[in-house]
Amino acid sequence: MPPWLGHALRAQRGPVPWNAVLRGALACAPLPPLVLAGHATAGVAAALGAMLAGINDRPGGRRSSVTRIGAPALAGSLGMLLGSTAGHLAGDGATADVLLPLLFAVAALLAGAVSAAGPVASACGTQLLLAAVVGAGMPLPEPGPQRALLWLAGAGWLLLLRLCLPAPGRPAAGPYHLDGEREAVAAVYGAVADLLDAAGGPRATARRAALTAALDHAQDALDGPRLRRRPRSAAERALHARYGAALPLAEAATALAWAGEQLPPRAARGPRRLAGAVRGGGPCGPLPAPVRATPGLRALDDALLHAAEVFDRPPERTPGAGRARDRRSALRRALGPAGREYGIRVALCGGAATALGRALDHEYWYWLPATAVFLVKPDLGPLVSRVLCRALGTVIGAAVFAAVLAAPVRLVPGGPGLPLVAVVAVCGALIPVATRHFAAQTAVVTLLVLTLVVLGGEPPAAWSRVVESLLACALVLLVGHLPLPGRRGHAVRTGLEAAARAAHEYLAQVLTAPEDRAARWALRRRAYRALADARAAVEVSAAELPALARHTAGSARVAATLEDLVDTVTACAVVRDHGTAGHAAALPARHAGRLATLLTDLADAERHAGLRTTAHRLPHPHPHPVPA
Repeated sequence: MPPWLGHALRAQRGPVPWNAVLRGALACAPLPPLVLAGHATAGVAAALGAMLAGINDRPGGRRSSVTRIGAPALAGSLGMLLGSTAGHLAGDGATADVLLPLLFAVAALLAGAVSAAGPVASACGTQLLLAAVVGAGMPLPEPGPQRALLWLAGAGWLLLLRLCLPAPGRPAAGPYHLDGEREAVAAVYGAVADLLDAAGGPRATARRAALTAALDHAQDALDGPRLRRRPRSAAERALHARYGAALPLAEAATALAWAGEQLPPRAARGPRRLAGAVRGGGPCGPLPAPVRATPGLRALDDALLHAAEVFDRPPERTPGAGRARDRRSALRRALGPAGREYGIRVALCGGAATALGRALDHEYWYWLPATAVFLVKPDLGPLVSRVLCRALGTVIGAAVFAAVLAAPVRLVPGGPGLPLVAVVAVCGALIPVATRHFAAQTAVVTLLVLTLVVLGGEPPAAWSRVVESLLACALVLLVGHLPLPGRRGHAVRTGLEAAARAAHEYLAQVLTAPEDRAARWALRRRAYRALADARAAVEVSAAELPALARHTAGSARVAATLEDLVDTVTACAVVRDHGTAGHAAALPARHAGRLATLLTDLADAERHAGLRTTAHRLPHPHPHPVPA
C-alpha cells in the first residue's frame, strides 16, 4: 500500500472519552430555548462556536484547556466580527466579487503564517478565517457584534462545562479539577514502566517515543495559565513535585533501553506503584529496589529513592515544573520560511475559493471557501489524505442528512425544529470520538453544519454543498502542488534544524557540566520535544504524493540519527553520574565512540537531505572527564 493511501486509512485508537462526549451533548443546551423562542439564527451562531470549541476539546488539564479552547474562540469571535463588517460594507454586487476575495486572501496570508507557530496558533488561524467567511456569507439577521458575542458565548459555554463538570467515574481521591493533570502525571510513570519492560526488545524505540509523548502531555497539562505565579493548593504542588521526580526515572529508563539488555520484571514494579500512588493521591509505600549492577540500574535505584521521598513528604512551595513559553521562537516560526510557505498557500486557496464560490453561487458562496480554509491545514495530515477523507466524509454526512430530512419529523413532539436540535446534540456528542479520523470528523461536522443551516432558515441543499466541497478539494489539491519560488518542505527543515540545535545544547551540557542535573533535565526535555515535533513533520511529509514527498527525501534518516544521538547522550549522562565510584566518572570508550560515529552520520545525513549542517557545531566527545 502506498504511504499516502495508508495514512488515509489509518485511525487513532484508545478508550472512548465519555466526559468529552457528555460535554459535546450538553454544548447545545442553549439551542432549544432559542429555537422555541423564535431566535433560531442566534442559536446557530452560538452552536457554530461550540462546535469548533468541541473539536479543540482534547484530553489534558482543565487549565490548559483555557488556552486550547479559549484562544481559538476569541480568534473566531474576532473573525465573525470582521467578516460580518466586510460583508456588510462590500454589499452584494460586482464590487463584492472583487473586494471579498482580496480581503480574504490577505487575512488568509496572515492567519496561515501565524498557524506555523504551533497547534494553538493553528487553531486560532483556522477559526479566524472560518468565522470571517461565515460572517460575511451566511445570511443571519443579527448584526456583526451580536454574532461575534453569540459565537463567543457558545464556545464559552463548552469551556465552562470543561472547567466545572466532573469526569464520570473519577476516583474519589484528590480535587476533581486536577483530574487531567493527575492522570497525565500518572501516565508518565506508566510509560517509564512500559519502557523498562520493553528494554532489550523490538518495541523499545516505540516505548521511548511513548514516554516522550507522555512527558510532553504532562508538561502541557501542568503549564496551563494561572492567576498566580506559584501553584496555590497542596494537591497541585504535589503533582508538580511528582512530575519533577519522574524526570530522573525517565532518564534512567532511557539509558537502560539504550544499553539493549533485557531487565527483570522487578525493575518496572516501582514505577507502576508510583503511577498508582499518583492516581490514588496517597503515599507510594515500599518500592522494590533493582540490583545496583550497572550505572543504569544505579540511576534507576537512586531515582526510585528520590521519588519515594517526594511522595512521602509534604510538597514544598516551589514554582511549577511547566516549561516557559518561548514567544520569540514562535514568532521566528511564523515569520520564517515555513510560515511564509504556509501563508502563501492558504492565501491562494482562500482567495481563489472565495472568487469561485461567488462566481458559481452568489447567495450561498461561503460554503466553498469555508471548506477550503478548513481543508488546507497541514497539521491535519498529508494533503492527499485530507482531500480523500474530506470528500468521503462530506458525501457520508450529506447522505445521512438527506435521510434525516426524509424521516417523519412531524411525529416527534415539538414540530420539525426540535428533532433537528436533537441531531445537533448527537453530532456534538460524536465529535470527540470522530476526531480520531478526518473522514469521520468531516462526516459529523457536515451533518451538524447542514442541520444548523436549515435551522437558520436556508434551504436544505445538501447535494449542492457536496459539489462545492468536491470543488474545494480539487482546488486545495491543485494549489498544494503549485510550484512556488524557493524550496519546498520548509516545515520539515525548520523542525529538524530546531531538533539539531536542541541536541547540540544537550550534548554540550552533558560533556561540560554534567553535575547540573536540573539544567540537564530541562535541556533533555527540550531536545526530545523538538525531536517529537520534527518526527511528526517528517512522517506527514513522507505520506504525501511522490511529487511532494521528494522535496523532503532523506529527512527521515536525519530524524532517526538525531533520536539515536539524544538517546546516546542520555546514556552518557547516566554513566557520568553513576560511575563505579558513585560520582562523576569518565566517559567510557564505547559511549565516546558511539557519539563520534553518530556525529559523522548526522553530518552526512544532513548533507544528503539538503539541510544546514549542525554536526560541526557539536562538541567532540572524549573518553575521559571533561572539565566544566
